[in-house]
Amino acid sequence: MSQEAKKDVLRETDDEARALATRLLREARHASLATLEAGSGHPQASRVTMAQEMDGTPIILVSDLSSHTPALREDQRCSLLIGELGKGDPLAHARMTVFCEAELLERGSNEYTRARTRFLNRHPKAALYVDFGDFHFFRLTIERISLNGGFGKAYALTASDVTISGHKALSEFYDMEQGVIEHMNEDHLSSIAHYVATLGMKKGEDWRLCGVDPDGMDLISGDTIMRIPFPQQLKSANKIRGMLVALAKAGT
Repeated sequence: MSQEAKKDVLRETDDEARALATRLLREARHASLATLEAGSGHPQASRVTMAQEMDGTPIILVSDLSSHTPALREDQRCSLLIGELGKGDPLAHARMTVFCEAELLERGSNEYTRARTRFLNRHPKAALYVDFGDFHFFRLTIERISLNGGFGKAYALTASDVTISGHKALSEFYDMEQGVIEHMNEDHLSSIAHYVATLGMKKGEDWRLCGVDPDGMDLISGDTIMRIPFPQQLKSANKIRGMLVALAKAGT
């Protein structure tokens, strides 16, 4: 296919495409990981569990026993296929390929600790093995994204379309996040149920808060994560409470 023909296939990236790609990324608990096999360089694909850093960058927890771990050590180029299937034609459902560069997080570093906390908030059962010596966290820095929103809805996106960049208070949000999560889950489950009923589109019970960042919050029920974006980006972490209170009052 010529470059001109390829451009004709792509739609112009708009806010709707950015919102769809952001939701697919933030709600993903697993993905298909494509790497180049160590030694042979042959393409290989496997399934991995994943979470996201505060800014939306994917993080994965992998074992030395898995073939993709030595592959990432040898060649950091990789990609993720993200998107849940539904009823009917599987090609009618939104999905995207996220082209990434993998970075091994140093055990004991601030980045590692933050990744561990955010990962366990989405995968609590991983606490059984997360600290084993042969398990490692990789950050998958996004290079570009190929989004297919369904038939005739193809887009080329950049990392800035789906991640938070240039925010000056991300560290404040990291420092406050866990306390907010614990407080909401212990004392305000009725507010969380209200978020689901008025702002969400997913089924399930026992929803709990599992993440909050400048752009929105993530709720979890069993194996399902729901992303609820904020009406506007929060510039400081001390605005979290006010936003959650306002959303709890919305629609009442």
